[in-house]
Amino acid sequence: MNQENTSSEWTLIGKTEDLIRELETRGLKELEFDKKKVVLTYHDGAFGALNNKCNHMGGPLSRGRLKKGCIECPWHYWEFNHKTGESISGSAEPLSSNPGAVPTFPLKIENGQLYISIPGETKRVQAVYNSGIMNLSREPKREAGKIRVLGISTTAMDKNHPRFSTSEELLNSALKTAAENLDVETKLIKLSDLNFRHCEGFYSKSEKACTWPCSITKMDPTDEMSQIYEGMVHWADVVIVSSPIRWGNASSLYYKMAERLNSVQNQITLKDRVLIQNKVVGMIITGGQDNVQSVAGQMLNFFGELGFMAPPFPYVGHSLGWSSEAMEYNMDYVRDSEYLHTQSYELIERTVELSKKLIQAQD
Repeated sequence: MNQENTSSEWTLIGKTEDLIRELETRGLKELEFDKKKVVLTYHDGAFGALNNKCNHMGGPLSRGRLKKGCIECPWHYWEFNHKTGESISGSAEPLSSNPGAVPTFPLKIENGQLYISIPGETKRVQAVYNSGIMNLSREPKREAGKIRVLGISTTAMDKNHPRFSTSEELLNSALKTAAENLDVETKLIKLSDLNFRHCEGFYSKSEKACTWPCSITKMDPTDEMSQIYEGMVHWADVVIVSSPIRWGNASSLYYKMAERLNSVQNQITLKDRVLIQNKVVGMIITGGQDNVQSVAGQMLNFFGELGFMAPPFPYVGHSLGWSSEAMEYNMDYVRDSEYLHTQSYELIERTVELSKKLIQAQD
């Protein structure tokens, strides 16, 4: 809704009774004055007018909702008092003692009409962050030292009742052998050990709403996806991902992790910033069912979009096939297979060799 100035100071918005009726139904109303967007509210007998841009990432407050006298931003749920513009401390992300404030506009009522002063807009007060999780936002820079190999097991299982996983067995064995023979540092992360939330689709609201570090990680200090971000973006030179085959696809935990990695890929879209550079990926894929090549193809495509490179023969696969699902036998076969253990170790050898070449090329 565009409004025209009726004077240099005050601009007519409309009849108060009409606005009250509309706002009691809609909650929020977006106005525009000479390209300046304002969100108008009415709560507990009082009007409020705020700059429509959220203090956090610039989300459109008018598309949020009014909650007990506060406007909740639709992007990341920051809340602002509808009259004062003050942010509710800790409403979305852990903040310091200064949560900041969105600019407000003076309002007045004369003869049943509501007016706004655009020149009277207050200054924006930016929030001050605690450092904490924001350390992830540092520029990726490889530290000197040995090649670092991160293994990520995506097998889903009950923490209290762990079971044997063929893909995790091969990954763990290969990491141990690599640490003994290749002069590398290794680390294993089991997704089943981590407490992390599903992607909540901030990108679907706006590409700018999908942030780095991930919005969920910033909002929820208990979210342990930060271990994957730290390991993959900042620590590792090589990442080896293991997955079982579930109905012809990678595991559900793999896809849960992959969706949360959209915050890494989206930096390329938004800022032409590639967080993953000169890093190598490999895969270990096993299952009672076939479809190893399809799972590997999806993984290679996904990690390639993040910025990873792959060596020749970038994955190890094992499957008994659709008509041979003797799972007890399969576990024994993988556990005792010198061939599969050797192939998994040699996969790490290939990824480490490529990593060395990439690092040398940067020196």
